[in-house]
Amino acid sequence: MAVTINEVAKLVGVSTSTVSRAFTAPDQVRAETRDRILEVCAELGYSPNPSARSLRAGTTATLGMIVPDITNPFYPPIFKALQQRARTLGYTTLVADCDDRESAELEAIAAVANRVDGLLLWASGLSDERLVEIAAQTPLVLVNREVPGISSLRIDLTAGVRQAGELLYALGHRRCALIDASRPGFERDKLLAEIFRGLGLTVVELGPYEARFESGVHAATLVATGGATAVLAHNDLVALGTLQQFTALGVRVPADVSLVGIDDTLLAAVCTPALTSVRIDPEELAAGALELLLDAVARRETRHVVVGTRLVPRASTGPAPAPR
Repeated sequence: MAVTINEVAKLVGVSTSTVSRAFTAPDQVRAETRDRILEVCAELGYSPNPSARSLRAGTTATLGMIVPDITNPFYPPIFKALQQRARTLGYTTLVADCDDRESAELEAIAAVANRVDGLLLWASGLSDERLVEIAAQTPLVLVNREVPGISSLRIDLTAGVRQAGELLYALGHRRCALIDASRPGFERDKLLAEIFRGLGLTVVELGPYEARFESGVHAATLVATGGATAVLAHNDLVALGTLQQFTALGVRVPADVSLVGIDDTLLAAVCTPALTSVRIDPEELAAGALELLLDAVARRETRHVVVGTRLVPRASTGPAPAPR
């Protein structure tokens, strides 16, 4: 027989409403009580019934996330972490891919808006006006996009990219190629170039490309003939494309060219040579995004959160080659 909320409440010595709040509004339950409730639930194998709760409350108990490209290895760990956290609060989650196109993003929003209590949009390419309209209909949180009146979470690459530039400079590099794959309307990679220039590095900007593996393959040929001794790629996916093409061209990493990615995905640690990358913590992102999204669902005050970064040095960076 399935364990009921009444049994959990009786064993903990609290009301059923307190057990319910431990999942739906944990900040309203004392930490000691909440921990005891979760402990008992785990022992008994109890989990809340989102469908039944939704029917009573007129909600869906579902949270949605729309990303530009689900094939990018950056997103799955974030979604998994968000899903695990949301599940403990009685929410199910879904994710949709907009293929980096505004029209597809609008289609995805229209498809899921009535099926979720809140929506997380990643690096949305929609206009501010359209996003404000959507937020008026569906609780909304933006990641890497800021619009007045809408809660947002921003990834600040400054610290991690500066550490990358300092490492390359200390290794003797002075000329660096930057593979730009910023989305239209975003100037992220140009800001990263300015960080490198501020450290005394000459930056050659390549692109803009799409943030895909194939972009790195194309850019690698230009780097090989351009005289740069180091490369900063838009993300790990682009960096891996660059690495593959370097191998095909006989360019050695890091003996001939050092290579740095951004995101620090699993692939960065398992490729050969292992990729130096600017780390963005998926657990921290998931926790911040979920907190903002639940605030938006509860119609709490708009907030803006910033998540920092750090460099993870690996084998793809080394001393600059001697001038020919």
